[in-house]
Amino acid sequence: MNPTFAISFAGVSKRFARPGGGTLDALDRVSFDVPTGEVVAILGPSGSGKTTLLNLAAGLAAPDQGRAEVMGRDTADAVDWSRVGYMFQDDRLLPWRVASRNVALALEAGDMPAPERRARALAGLELVGLADFADSYPHQLSGGMRSRVALARSLVGEPEILLMDEPFSRLDAQTRSVLHAELLRIHALRRMSILFVTHDVEEAVILADRVVTMSPRPGRVRRQVRIDLPQPRLDNPETLELVAALRSGLADPATEEESL
Repeated sequence: MNPTFAISFAGVSKRFARPGGGTLDALDRVSFDVPTGEVVAILGPSGSGKTTLLNLAAGLAAPDQGRAEVMGRDTADAVDWSRVGYMFQDDRLLPWRVASRNVALALEAGDMPAPERRARALAGLELVGLADFADSYPHQLSGGMRSRVALARSLVGEPEILLMDEPFSRLDAQTRSVLHAELLRIHALRRMSILFVTHDVEEAVILADRVVTMSPRPGRVRRQVRIDLPQPRLDNPETLELVAALRSGLADPATEEESL
């Protein structure tokens, strides 16, 4: 076990059965780590196995080869999954539940009393700036507000690790920028480890401490880039240079880790 890493992938390969027979290779010998407390982005084209990596880290799938570890434990072993949050690409809010009850849903699997669940849910909504909308239904909320509710639901259990699958991809640019700032603020407060998937090079540069770029199917690590710019990075001229360098690097077969 290595407590310095929140998540570790070591030589991970994954394939899936095709409906008509045969197999589809999704990942091929992928190795990288998510250091504890850092934000790591997985960047790559569709079909490069990005979401599959998140599902491996969440224990929703198992590697066919190699090891996936969470908090130093193989995901096939007794991982404390209550310490891991997952924010999906879709907000997955239940339309018949108000915001506070959607957030509280993440706590209902345990034996926490209902009053405490509600108190925690209200605190979660306050954390994401939606305290005044606790009794609003999803259809009464904007897309950005719904994403905030989903974020609060992912954080209400106070996870040490947060997995995010392109959670802001369907939002307009202005709302996405607001939620980027919100996520960075919450990360500074909570210091949880974050592994997120994105197609957006600028989003990766703005949010991540390091970026892992993936090749098309089967997904392989092409490059690991450590980003040392201080936050906030939005409107920083060096951010544009980093974005351009990463975009150029996506066409470069180099796999070495480097600092930009």
